[in-house]
Amino acid sequence: MTDTHWLFGDQLGPAFLSPGAEGPARDAPVVIIEARSVFRRRRFHRAKAHLVLSAMRHRAAELGGRVTYVRADTYREGLRRAVGRGRVTVHHPTSRAALRLVRSLDDVTVLPPRGFLVGPDEFAAWAKERRTLRMEDFYRRVRRDHDLLMEGDGPAGGGWNLDRENREPPPRGAGSLGAPAPYRPREDGIDEEVRHDLDRWERDGDVSFVGRDGPRTFPADRRQALAALRRFLDHRLAGFGAYEDAMLAGDGVMSHSLLSTSLNLGLLDPVECVEGAEAVWRAGGVPLRSVEGFVRQIAGWREYVRHLYWHFGEEYRTSNVLGHTGAVPGWWEELDADAVSARCVATALREVRDTGWTHHIPRLMVLGSYALQRGWDPAAVTDWFHRSFADGYDWVMLPNVVGMSQYADGGRMTSKPYTSGGAYIDRMSDLCGPCPYRPDRRVGEDACPFTAGYWAFLHRHRDRLGRNSRTSRPVAGLDRLRDLPALLEQERKRGAEPP
Repeated sequence: MTDTHWLFGDQLGPAFLSPGAEGPARDAPVVIIEARSVFRRRRFHRAKAHLVLSAMRHRAAELGGRVTYVRADTYREGLRRAVGRGRVTVHHPTSRAALRLVRSLDDVTVLPPRGFLVGPDEFAAWAKERRTLRMEDFYRRVRRDHDLLMEGDGPAGGGWNLDRENREPPPRGAGSLGAPAPYRPREDGIDEEVRHDLDRWERDGDVSFVGRDGPRTFPADRRQALAALRRFLDHRLAGFGAYEDAMLAGDGVMSHSLLSTSLNLGLLDPVECVEGAEAVWRAGGVPLRSVEGFVRQIAGWREYVRHLYWHFGEEYRTSNVLGHTGAVPGWWEELDADAVSARCVATALREVRDTGWTHHIPRLMVLGSYALQRGWDPAAVTDWFHRSFADGYDWVMLPNVVGMSQYADGGRMTSKPYTSGGAYIDRMSDLCGPCPYRPDRRVGEDACPFTAGYWAFLHRHRDRLGRNSRTSRPVAGLDRLRDLPALLEQERKRGAEPP
């Protein structure tokens, strides 16, 4: 009797049903389980819940009679109803909780992971050779091993990392980059059914969500995901590189790919994304710096974060070397952008509230930086990012937030905390002009929360950061601030109130 193959909600592309020695049997029956308990346990963004359920139900519709689609309270109940005591295969889940679950079940065989460029053994071999696990070293290894953007034994164009060319501020006076519009999917009857179910669950008090669920922003099936990839490669990739770190109040998507949700649902494979980008470049269609920036995000950072999630172990979740214990305030939890005066924070929160997404710089240098400066509990901040972002999964957010954003691991991922005063935001955006706060003011009614918060953060951790070669100079600058006592009192009074 052929084993039934179980697809999790982030394993929805063709790679997870490809047969072979390390895959399910050809034409194996499939089970997909929609477990309501997932939404009861945590308060997710409504648009994220919609996207995931829509993608699962679209996949079931594609598979037709081959799939048993079960709506159950828990995964255990759903599996019992679908297959009884039958044998089941499943590809290695992306989270530790899901892996613990499948390993606790009888007659479930865990197959090797799919959906990534680098296998666990490859990463383990690389990590064994190094005292520090820096992304740049890993990225170069991936480029070599997978022959990505290579010319002979060296990198195309002579440089591995073109990041310095990709840090341009937005064009002065421009309200938009003027990039061609990204692909936007059309909703269908499945989306209508999902929205009806979510409305009913909320009305019944069974679950509660945050954020808004407007027309679905991201692809929910393979056809839509491929259309989004093609649209990006053909029309948007060329303008991506130069301004990938810039922010514009009126142009939240700029030239970003918007492919993270499709990748993290398993609808796209990273190989087709990076090879597709390289093919466009080799055909002479886009600048190398744009392609290298895109390839680095997927073949470098995404792969690196995924492997660090497993490599660091479960204890990484509780990393908190800075001793931050502040509670995430209610206005932040509720995505209440209208309560915020600081234009950068309000804009980023509004984008998250309305779409469940904002690009990596608002995540890191606005939202993450604000939480870091205020000393919020990194585990709570990680949970917020996981629940509030449509592309947020445990493996994605744990290293990104604990390590990159909140520096809670003390430098295992990054060599310094990623936070700044308002001058950085002013330089890289158009957000500061109409803002009631001034980026060059640290004390007073118009003091920028980031400028004041940056100095308060350095003061709070001056012993640790003073010993770090990358932060010792600004720490030394604390002694030149005659208004430091007033600044610290100002920030104490600000507390957790919306800025």
